[in-house]
Amino acid sequence: MLACFRCLIITLLFCLPAHSASMAAEEHNASKDDAAPPSQQSAPHAGHWTMPSSVVLIDAGHGGIDGGATAGGVVEKDINLAVAKKLYLLLNSQGITAVLNRTDDYALSDDNRWHISGSRHRRDLSQRRQLTEEIPTQLLVSLHVNSTPDRSERGPLVLHQSSGESALLAFCIQDTLNRQQRTRFLPREGKPFYLLRRVYQPAVIVEMGFVSNSDDRTMLTDPREQLHIASAIASGIRQYKLITK
Repeated sequence: MLACFRCLIITLLFCLPAHSASMAAEEHNASKDDAAPPSQQSAPHAGHWTMPSSVVLIDAGHGGIDGGATAGGVVEKDINLAVAKKLYLLLNSQGITAVLNRTDDYALSDDNRWHISGSRHRRDLSQRRQLTEEIPTQLLVSLHVNSTPDRSERGPLVLHQSSGESALLAFCIQDTLNRQQRTRFLPREGKPFYLLRRVYQPAVIVEMGFVSNSDDRTMLTDPREQLHIASAIASGIRQYKLITK
């Protein structure tokens, strides 16, 4: 399995472009700064807000009225937020700038005053996508948990875009989660998912386990195990960054 995974990583590396869009933008901005007079290089533009920038935008799935999957009295939105907060702290402590798109139990659709759709679900998804444009971001990692009528199904699953960079990120995170949960799953392309179709940066959806499975549910609701999950995801992100830098 390990040899197969390494072969997949090598194959994906050859699929990557020589320069990603974010790298090209950074090079373009750097060349402009070099050409500008020293007095203008660090001067802020008057009357403009400065938006935060991040390497990783952490999407804590669901929230507020949208609880997500439920089983045994456990609600998905609470697990997503708890792990997202731990992942945020871990990444920033490791020198990888991260931003959370929600820090409490509320629906992101409540922040969306610009979308004409009457569907709360569509406003929620479009608000999550919009943040990747408003906040300069290299990666989007969306945290969720799975659910199925088959209560024997368990384990993590990472969904990715069709691009090589997203697939590589998914393979890195899947590998570290497999080791953390002693599973052997492979990531999959998530074609139907809105965020994976509409976000332009490398993005993945991380299904951290099955809330419908009693063993996974115990793991997903234990703060110590949540930290282990967050640590595995952070490790996968670090691996991806080491490969692509």
